[in-house]
Amino acid sequence: MPVAMGPYGQSQTSCFDRVKMGFVTGCAVGMAAGALFGTFSYLRIRELMDGIGKTMMLSGDTFGTFMAIGMGIRC
Repeated sequence: MPVAMGPYGQSQTSCFDRVKMGFVTGCAVGMAAGALFGTFSYLRIRELMDGIGKTMMLSGDTFGTFMAIGMGIRC
């Protein structure tokens, strides 16, 4: 299968690779936001430290999914 070349000779990424990259980027941003909000809620409510991890994972998964969908639409 031939590889599509960009205007300057570099190979273009596939749509699946773009969706993967969008999910990973969104997951990283979401986890950072989850760490921020989780730490804030921990300091405010004095929950267990498990709450920060749960918030990070939930935010990361959610934002990563939306970023992956957005990258898929752009393909």
